[in-house]
Amino acid sequence: MAGRRAGVADLRGPGFLSTDPTELKAALEREARALGFDCIGITAPGTIENAGKHFLEFIASGGHGDMDWLAAQPERRVDPRGLWSDVRSVIMLGVNYGPDSDPLAILKQRTRAAISVYAQGDDYHDLIKKRLKALARWLVATAPSDVKVFVDTAAVMEKPLAQAAHLGWQGKHTNLVSREFGSWLFLGAIYTTLDLPRDAAEIDHCGSCRACLDICPTAAFPAPYKLDARRCISYLTIESKGPIPREFRKSIGNRIYGCDDCLAACPWNKFAQEGREVKLAARDELRAPDLAELARLDDAAFRALFTKSPVKRIGRDRFLRNVLIAIGNSGEVALAEEARRLLDDESPLVRGAAVWALAQLVERDEFEALMTDAVANELDEGVREEWQAAS
Repeated sequence: MAGRRAGVADLRGPGFLSTDPTELKAALEREARALGFDCIGITAPGTIENAGKHFLEFIASGGHGDMDWLAAQPERRVDPRGLWSDVRSVIMLGVNYGPDSDPLAILKQRTRAAISVYAQGDDYHDLIKKRLKALARWLVATAPSDVKVFVDTAAVMEKPLAQAAHLGWQGKHTNLVSREFGSWLFLGAIYTTLDLPRDAAEIDHCGSCRACLDICPTAAFPAPYKLDARRCISYLTIESKGPIPREFRKSIGNRIYGCDDCLAACPWNKFAQEGREVKLAARDELRAPDLAELARLDDAAFRALFTKSPVKRIGRDRFLRNVLIAIGNSGEVALAEEARRLLDDESPLVRGAAVWALAQLVERDEFEALMTDAVANELDEGVREEWQAAS
């Protein structure tokens, strides 16, 4: 699930070489691949009208949950010209981040934490933006133009634009699917004032397959091609700031940051590894971290562990909320000690999640004894409600 806050770079220059559009496009493609992009395509800014309509329907339904930034200034999102009136061409680029092993295997290791594949390495926003800026500078130096670069951080509908530029199509899980890279593509965009040759839009190749829909633990897809983010584990563990709704806690399992289920189920992933050069490596310490060790992180240790990682953005309290849900789902009684210790945490969000975790792991009489002592000193109404709900 991932777009956050606006982050746009303007790169302007007079250029020193004017090139035939077809030759320029071919040179642009070569330069993009030299910089580490796996695919590139070009589309016109007015090609996503239908996607814009679907987006407005999504917002009107409330399916975006608390992601208010998605609903802000929708006219800037549904048409690239609403964001920048001078744009003539949209250059879409992709980087394959397909995992080197089955990302769902860790779900069976209940005392280990499952972190979404994209977040196991350095923040892709920073990595991709550097490449985008380098390509944009090359373009400005090669042909007179103005450009803007975006990577999942501004009012840009990357996936519909990527489909219009022939990088892939939006699958039934609403993510981009590529015939070459499956569901594992980071996307970036360059808006330019140049009028470049367009690529033909990609068509839908999902057919009758429902693998991504059927595997979703929380039934977040009310229909093919439609997502209710409020039920999505990626939304619940990353975007949601409050307690995770009780109806979804068991389904979350040990997923502490994001969810790869619908992506990993895609049959087109079989092509993602063929001839792949690993360009965005995962950190060993983030592949399957121990839940007990994560539960002991204070703020400084959390920031140190997740330096340059997208996980750092949710902060230590939300992160420990997620870890405690996973501890409660672990079935490992020894982990109850970690939850018990966090009953005294400064954060009500953490304390409330600790209550739920304990209720899943300890005997009823032990839980009620803890409740008697804790509730008498608990000032936060939300935490008190957790005790009552679990009793």
